[in-house]
Amino acid sequence: MHQPAQRDPSDQQRAKRLHRVLVCAAAVPVMLIAAGCSSDSGSADGASKETAGPGATTSADATAAPTVQAAAYKKLPEPCAVLSKKTLTDLVPKGAKSGKEGTSSDTASRGSCSWTSLDNKGVKGSQFRWLNVSLLRFDSSQTQGEGDKLAASYYAKQVQAAQAVTGAKNAKSEPVAGAGDEATAVRYDLKKKEGAFKQQTVVARVENVVVTIDYNGAGLAGDKAPSADTLTKSAEKAVKEAVAAVTSANGAGAGAGSGSGSGGASSTPSKSPSKSPSKSASPSASRSAAKSDAKAPAATASSSASSAADKS
Repeated sequence: MHQPAQRDPSDQQRAKRLHRVLVCAAAVPVMLIAAGCSSDSGSADGASKETAGPGATTSADATAAPTVQAAAYKKLPEPCAVLSKKTLTDLVPKGAKSGKEGTSSDTASRGSCSWTSLDNKGVKGSQFRWLNVSLLRFDSSQTQGEGDKLAASYYAKQVQAAQAVTGAKNAKSEPVAGAGDEATAVRYDLKKKEGAFKQQTVVARVENVVVTIDYNGAGLAGDKAPSADTLTKSAEKAVKEAVAAVTSANGAGAGAGSGSGSGGASSTPSKSPSKSPSKSASPSASRSAAKSDAKAPAATASSSASSAADKS
């Protein structure tokens, strides 16, 4: 009887090993492909999350512009109406009705008015007075900043300009209480061929508005010079009325803001005027804020000469 040939056990083991290798080899590509897809998907999700996360927030923050606080006051009062009839009669007794408004293309931002008084006493001489009120309002803007800070900077320049008049004698500066957020009075004597003039400049800031009062007086044709103390008190009274008119025009009520902030103390220290060739003095100092529209935000006060003899 024929018996089947018996295989060598070693051949059977080699066959089994070969089968296992082929099966594993066929399975490996499938696993690698699956693993690859899983790895790519996770990487893409991570990149997407990273792009849409912190980066997007930073970009939004970078494009957000900083906010600037709106200016408190939006308009100015009529410049020739900021002082009462009684005050005008006291300061310019012969010219209470002589108010002349300065030209301005933007009356909501700048304005001025001036009065002239000449009390002619014949052979006993004459008393001359000149008064000017200047109003300048600053708006807030993204490029220049907040209105009240712009006004504070202009206020300081006005005070410095008044303290630096060429030829000024017996100069004195002092804070003025009860006139807005800050106010300073500067006074000095000025000798001209027409006579000895007493000049008073009072600058006040209330919120984003700067008010400047220029007031001078002289005794002409042999009449005695007026009292500097009296003229200064009159100028301080005028600036307080003008500040009240500004607040009232904006619905804040007369006198609102008076005495606030620094309590009327000037941020500019009192000092004797320096000799500055760029500054000129005259008996009738006038401010150019109302007439220089393009230079208003950065303008400084300029005292322009107006001869008392011409007023006579």
